[in-house]
Amino acid sequence: MKITSGLLQITVTLFAAAFLCSPGSSSFGAETSPVPENYIERLDPRINTIIPAEAKLEKIADGFAWVEGPVWDKEGGYLLFSDIPNNSVFKWEEGKGVSLFLRPSGYTGKEPFRGKEPGSNGLAMDAGGNLVSAEHGDRRITKLNKDGTKTVIADSYNEKRLNSPNDLVFRSNGDLYFTDPPFGLPGTFDDPKKELPFQGVYRVSPDGKITLLTSEIRAPNGIAFAPGEETLYITDVNPDRPAWLAFDVNKSGSISNGRVFYDAAGFTKTQKGAPDGMKTDKRGNLFGAGPGGVYIFSPDGTLLGRIKTGVPTSNVNWGNDGSVLYITADGAVYRIRLNTEGPGF
Repeated sequence: MKITSGLLQITVTLFAAAFLCSPGSSSFGAETSPVPENYIERLDPRINTIIPAEAKLEKIADGFAWVEGPVWDKEGGYLLFSDIPNNSVFKWEEGKGVSLFLRPSGYTGKEPFRGKEPGSNGLAMDAGGNLVSAEHGDRRITKLNKDGTKTVIADSYNEKRLNSPNDLVFRSNGDLYFTDPPFGLPGTFDDPKKELPFQGVYRVSPDGKITLLTSEIRAPNGIAFAPGEETLYITDVNPDRPAWLAFDVNKSGSISNGRVFYDAAGFTKTQKGAPDGMKTDKRGNLFGAGPGGVYIFSPDGTLLGRIKTGVPTSNVNWGNDGSVLYITADGAVYRIRLNTEGPGF
């Protein structure tokens, strides 16, 4: 592992009003702007045990370019999320609203970034409460240490640079699993600086060893474990086969028996967006961000319902006491309180 030199600048100053708006949303029921009407779609009676009748979708922040990677800091009691095009991580705190947490978040080069997505994408917290980021522009996974330095967890495979790590999840034994599509490269699949001939899904053990789990997914994106960690979900945003995929997790940490958990083609043909980030709850239900909102599946693969945002939706995560689902969608952040909880709360 490598330690970058110098301290990163971490600030809590707000960007200009033109860059982000309405930072003061501070309580449930205090919207910054209207949310879609009829935003709960109930397709199976089991959804009623997950989304209460009085559930309210609240928009808590707006005005960003493209937000991703929401993660709840349990120790600090606040939400962090990426704004990828603006190379920043923002912080949202109850009663205080939005502030800039980290910039640059994913690209530290001196030359202007030629692509559209230089910043961090997926975010996670390790067992020590440190922020771990999938960095597009610098093409690596890093850990932000308490002293402000960064530890590089992974930046290459077989001496070739990673494409642009997208999303990540920790296993309870400390292994880090992440996806590596080329969407952070200016030329994506055809970028001249792309060094790997495939798009991989990887595992990094606590000792720093990186293992390729599969290179057979055209465009791996979101990633999440089912409770018990016997199943790993990965989304494929390949326009020819957009889908939520499922894999068995073997005792060694490898994956096998890849299969389509749910075909997303019917959604991507009629709405903007694709299957993206996702999380499970303690019951094993899968909450998958995708075209127009969040898709909620039972462990048997039944689509139970949707939380509709009306825009391409990038990711979700649990916060507060574990029953609040935070949603990043286009340039806004939402939250909704449910009758279920995320693992680890």
